[in-house]
Amino acid sequence: MGKKEEEQGAKLIRCGMGIVLGGVLALAVCFAFLLAASAAISGGLAGEELMYQLTIVGCVLGAFAGGVLAVRRCGSRALIVGLTAGAVLFLLLLTIGSLCFENVSLEAGGIGLLCGCLCGGAAAGLLGSGKKKAAPRKKRRK
Repeated sequence: MGKKEEEQGAKLIRCGMGIVLGGVLALAVCFAFLLAASAAISGGLAGEELMYQLTIVGCVLGAFAGGVLAVRRCGSRALIVGLTAGAVLFLLLLTIGSLCFENVSLEAGGIGLLCGCLCGGAAAGLLGSGKKKAAPRKKRRK
């Protein structure tokens, strides 16, 4: 194995771990937001009719936070990495939902959650890749 192949393998593992860690962070942020939203609903600060919208907002915020972490760890292909972190969040939510509830269907609001997760991850990919370009240097006259 050449040195270049080893570097590519190490970069792939680092990027994969970044995506998984981004998905876990996204899940934690989503749960923290949903905990705060449920406390607001219980306290009467928000109505029960906002539950679905708040769930999608939690997915967007979580996917954005996880996507930013994943993009920073990977360093390249930011949009794909952000979208993948959002997809990992959706898969984690789907897995937890299928373990906790009898039937999980995408028709019962899963499409909105998928779109929220992917949009949050895409936003992180678009905003997180902000590589600063060097300003053009002015030529000095002698």
